[in-house]
Amino acid sequence: MIRRSAVLVIAHLCIAFPAVAAGAYPDRPVRFIVPFPPGGGTDAFARVVGAKLTEIWGQQVIIDNRSGAQGNIGTAMGAKATPDGYTITLAHQGALVINPHLYGNPGFDTLRDFAAISRGMETPSILVVNPAVAAKTMKELAELARQNPGKLTFASTASLQQLLGEIFKLATHTNIVHVPYKGAGPAVIDLLGGHVSMMFANPSSTVPNIKAGKLRALAVLGTRRNDALPDVPSAVEAGFPELSDVVEWYGVIAPAATSRAVVAQLNTGVVRALRSPDVVERLGAIGQTSAPSTPDEFTRQIRAEFERWGKVVKASGAKVD
Repeated sequence: MIRRSAVLVIAHLCIAFPAVAAGAYPDRPVRFIVPFPPGGGTDAFARVVGAKLTEIWGQQVIIDNRSGAQGNIGTAMGAKATPDGYTITLAHQGALVINPHLYGNPGFDTLRDFAAISRGMETPSILVVNPAVAAKTMKELAELARQNPGKLTFASTASLQQLLGEIFKLATHTNIVHVPYKGAGPAVIDLLGGHVSMMFANPSSTVPNIKAGKLRALAVLGTRRNDALPDVPSAVEAGFPELSDVVEWYGVIAPAATSRAVVAQLNTGVVRALRSPDVVERLGAIGQTSAPSTPDEFTRQIRAEFERWGKVVKASGAKVD
């Protein structure tokens, strides 16, 4: 009787904690929600990291692009997913810490609905123009815009890029028309076709076209140059320090109720992937810098950025709805 009771207890514990107790997590495919369409920096990041996680875990990581509302739709889906570690979401800076201040109801609560897994990468945006635009520097672009109020247009693919455009307009006292897109893929297509004049873009979506001479990069919106584009000046060098302290970042998050044990296992896998030399190299080639972190460190960053961008949005008066 004693042996039978012990067996029942052990069986109960194994049922209650199958993945963690057995050390078999994950034992089935993992869904990785990307809240933007294919063709941009978010998709490129997720596919590079997802492929490495598939290799590390021995389970398929399935990229699920769920675009719309500047990342709100996919991010909200991630918040509502089952908190078992089998659905993770790409944490996009704009969607996570800027959109809640722009939208009346983005569909999620940044500070309550998510468990931070790890920061993923950091990179400054790049200001690019169609080669037909008669400007080879930021100052020439500003002068061209002043001479042609309301004639130039800038594409944005997320709230960060939208705010960069607004900051540029304020800094240069110009009138440039904002044209929003659902993702970098369609925005770059229109930029290449001359349907929009300029774009504040993630390097991943524009570096190949810049190197091919199909787009012209005027500046890296940071304090230093991007290794993928060593000849392109920083915003400081270009004379626009107002646009030099904005670094775009991505990361990985899970639903808030995900257990600490699963969060730790997810962090171990993601950090290992991000530190892999081939991943570092592949991300670097598209202008992204691998930047893994602990869950606590990423949580602090999200909260600090949430507060920072709330103040920026309030000061700008920008709203989407």
